[in-house]
Amino acid sequence: MTTFFKQASLGLLFTFFVLVGTACSTSEEASSEQAVKLKADESVPYIGFVLDTLEQERWYKDKKLFEDQVKSLGGQVKTLAANGIDEVQLKQAQLLIEEGVDVLVVVPHNAEAAAKIVELAHQNDVKVISYDRLITKSDLDYYISFDNEKVGALQATEIVKRVPKGNFAYIGGAETDNNALLFRKGAMSVLQPLIDKGDIKLVVDKYTDEWKPTIAEQNMAIALKETKNDIHAVVAANDGNAGGVINALTSVGLAGKVPVSGQDAELSGIKRIIAGTQTMTVYKPINVIATKAAEMAYDVAIGKEIKTDTTIDNNKVKVPTILLEPTAVTKETVNSTVIKDGYLTEEEVYSK
Repeated sequence: MTTFFKQASLGLLFTFFVLVGTACSTSEEASSEQAVKLKADESVPYIGFVLDTLEQERWYKDKKLFEDQVKSLGGQVKTLAANGIDEVQLKQAQLLIEEGVDVLVVVPHNAEAAAKIVELAHQNDVKVISYDRLITKSDLDYYISFDNEKVGALQATEIVKRVPKGNFAYIGGAETDNNALLFRKGAMSVLQPLIDKGDIKLVVDKYTDEWKPTIAEQNMAIALKETKNDIHAVVAANDGNAGGVINALTSVGLAGKVPVSGQDAELSGIKRIIAGTQTMTVYKPINVIATKAAEMAYDVAIGKEIKTDTTIDNNKVKVPTILLEPTAVTKETVNSTVIKDGYLTEEEVYSK
């Protein structure tokens, strides 16, 4: 872990203790107490960005791009991250509501638990936009994300191109994250017909608690031991999981020999693709979702009508939704995608 990430983690830990000590413990208290308005100018839209975590590389990009866009539009923004702790995320949302935000944009840690954030926000006339991950079982106002079933389909399709038959492992994300369910659904839309045909045998089908690469590595190591290393391909739900899977494959001399998918186009994942140990990643242009979400939040704050593409059922209501297009990235297309867009630089990607 770099010094930067260590410092960030310490900062987030400090934020956690501050919030636990200062935020009210129940939504009823938030409703009954007078809000502490931090807006210098009531006419300036104030937007709260509530992140699940800043422990993963990609979320720093979301944070900066989102904040920059809100400010460029003339709004005020504050971002808090909960490091994967539901109670802290709720308290952070509560704190932002007390500070007078007009809109909350939330990346939920737990899709169902975050419904409490929506309830609390609505008690205080604050609208909620779910960012990238869907908040379920709530009266959510808006949702913006990528076509997550397509993400899973792209992952499986690229792996099947390399290995059309054999023993496959599916190493998914956190089961509490609705996106992880959609990624698997998309992947299975490609794999299931081949499973039914007898070409593919799914010997491992595991979710990964908290999206932790170490758990993905453990799950893969167990699978390799149980199958006596007889696994021919791995569909991993993101680059973090892919890194854990590849560590396990490395320990048995199979790294680079077994195709592995990923997602998020993280620098570490792209470097593995260049090195040949990871087969592909799914690029979800963060500049697109972050700026679009910021514009959406600003428009909601000023009462402007929001135009959406579709609706998504979150097991309570049909949520007005904007879905963006993901892109598969392989070694052959790194230059024409993530580098061309300026998401990563050529120096970052090819430096040793």
